Parts: sequence; C-alpha cells; structure tokens
Amino acid sequence: MHDYFQRNGFTEVECGALQVTPGLETHLHGVRAVLHGPDGTPQHLYLHTSPEFACKKLLAAGERLIYVFARVYRSRERGPLHAPEFTMLEWYRSQAPYEAVMADAVALARLAAESAGTGQLSYRGAVADPQREPERLTVAEAFERHAGIDLLATLTESGPDRGQLAARASEAGVAIADDDTWGDIFSKAMVEKIEPHLGRGRATILDEYPAAMSALARPKAGDLRVAERFEVFLGGVELANGFGELTDADAQRRNLIAQMDAKERIYRERYPIDEDFISALRIMPQASGVALGLDRLVMLAAGATHIEQVMWAPVVEL
Repeated sequence: MHDYFQRNGFTEVECGALQVTPGLETHLHGVRAVLHGPDGTPQHLYLHTSPEFACKKLLAAGERLIYVFARVYRSRERGPLHAPEFTMLEWYRSQAPYEAVMADAVALARLAAESAGTGQLSYRGAVADPQREPERLTVAEAFERHAGIDLLATLTESGPDRGQLAARASEAGVAIADDDTWGDIFSKAMVEKIEPHLGRGRATILDEYPAAMSALARPKAGDLRVAERFEVFLGGVELANGFGELTDADAQRRNLIAQMDAKERIYRERYPIDEDFISALRIMPQASGVALGLDRLVMLAAGATHIEQVMWAPVVEL
C-alpha cells in the first residue's frame, strides 16, 4: 500500500491522536484523555476517532496528496467488525473529483487480494472478486431495488419526511420505534435491507448518500437532497467511506452543531467544535478523501470472521 501511494505522488503524514475533539458525528463516541501540564494543570482532550480534521488542516496548509495509517479509538464499539482501537487508512487528493479516490479504493482492494494470494475477498461465505468492474449505484437505487422504498420522495425541500419514510420502511418489514428519527429509520433500513446485498460477487460503490446523513460531504451539484458521499462494500462489508469534501466553513459549522445536538438528545453528551478545523476550511482547496478500515481489508483478504483474528494484540475485553 505504501508503494501504491508513493508511485502516485502522495506524501505520508502523521496526525497526533490527542485532539480537542474526537470527531463530530452523532453516533461516534470518543475516548476521553486528561493531559497534565508541568504544573499539574489538567487539559481535557480526546483520542481521535479519525485523522480527518488534522488531514484537512494539512490540505489547508498547502499539502496536495497525502495519506496516513492512523491508530484510532472509538468507544461503544465492539463486535466481529468493530474494535475499540484499530488502524484507519485515510488519503486525500486536492483539486480532484471524488471519482478519483473511488478508483484508489478499488485499486487497494485489488492489491490486498493479490498480496494475500487469494485473488478474492470474502466474509462469512460472501465472496467478491475485486478484479471485476465494480457495481456503482446510488443509495436511492439501492433502496428501490432491495426494499421497494422511494427514498428521494421522503427528502423534501423542508427537510426529511420522517412519517413517509417510517410508513414505507414498515411496509418493507423494518421495525420502527416511536422515537426513531428519519436518520434512525434510514440506518435501520440500510443495515437490515440494503447492506447484506452489497459487494457480493464484485465490489459495490454505493453513491449519493442523503445530505442529511453526510455532515462532512459537499452537496451534489444539481440535487441538493444528496451529497458527494460514497461507501465501498465487499462481501457485504462496508470497507471505505469517502467524500467530495465540504469546504463551506459556515455550512460545516451548522452541520456539526446539528450532529452534536442529536448526540446530546440521544446520549446526553456533546463534544466541542474544533475551531482550528473550521478556520482551515476557509482556505482549504476543493478536495476528495477516503477513510478505509485497514483491519477490515485484512479480514477480507484472509477470510477471517472476526476483526480480532487479524490484530496482533487486541484491546482486552473486561
């Protein structure tokens, strides 16, 4: 992977794990840290959930093609595909469309299969051949195909229509709770009805996520209901999440505040806004980037069934 990025003109960077905020997505949970100064004064920080904010500051400072293998930390996450500490590979292309980083993600999946000597990627019986041309479909197309839901009809000018999506999802067999928001229902339908069908036989690039579910991505030109956000699936597993990056600082602030408002409502906590990040967006060039779970890619290449099977020393579960 290092060779791939070096051949393509990237610079490897490092991003400190200690940050003023861990990441600002509603359902991502950071690990708190207390740093004491020489006089014992405490500074409350977090271990990052992703190096994204730091990478974008580097783009604002003039870097153009960067990548980082970062150890990241997430609380409330543990299972066959989730670990509280893992390796995130992120890379960014300044002044490039997000199709360029899509192509990178597919190339890296192929490289993993070749390096492992298997020629394929698999998870619990679901097999994908990364050499085949990926399937690319929009989220709306996936909802129509696999759940019979007209997703775009639930995205109105005044905002997402919770009632309409709840009705359609219930008809598709998704259990809806009274306090589920539009976003909650969307996520349930994705997990139950859409994701199991993706990345089987070949990679699936799921594109044009609803803008309401894409706080860090720029809106799609010509249809502001959706954003330049995509995910790559192989063997039914979500491997990578990429954006045409949002560089409107004021819009980004509004999106992140909305994310923290939702976190406070659901989890009774919120994280501070990284003001240096917001300032950096004001001078950051247009760019595209991807976050890829390295351990998941190793799992798929090795045919492993649990993420800890490919970790040298997993975090001990108490």
